Amino acid sequence: MKRSRYTAISEINVTNLVDVTLVLLIIFMITAPLLRSGIEVKLPESEARDVQPKEGTTVTLREDGSIYINDSQVDPDQFEVRLLQQYQESGRKLVLLKGDERIPYGRVVTVMDMIKGAGISNLGLLVEPGRKQ
Repeated sequence: MKRSRYTAISEINVTNLVDVTLVLLIIFMITAPLLRSGIEVKLPESEARDVQPKEGTTVTLREDGSIYINDSQVDPDQFEVRLLQQYQESGRKLVLLKGDERIPYGRVVTVMDMIKGAGISNLGLLVEPGRKQ
């Protein structure tokens, strides 16, 4: 009886690996710009560049008067409760306030008072990096 011997293939077929790698590269190239999307506001410009938005809980004021906490719209009556809850859950030690440059200054001060009223004293303002005016 004749016995056939199986031999190991000593070459690795990399065609499938290259295909998968290129597909993943294309997916990441398409989705990377979409990850920076958020609530659209026009921030005032400043030369200061100390704080990064990822360092704290973000509160956003839009021109239409709506308030957001980390990309979630919040009813103004529930703002302090929801902010304190989000602040404690995230473990971040800073609240960053983004206000559209077209909203009245008094509205920004009112929201700052609401943040202080929630018991949060560490508050920062986000601005668009630019030149002094």
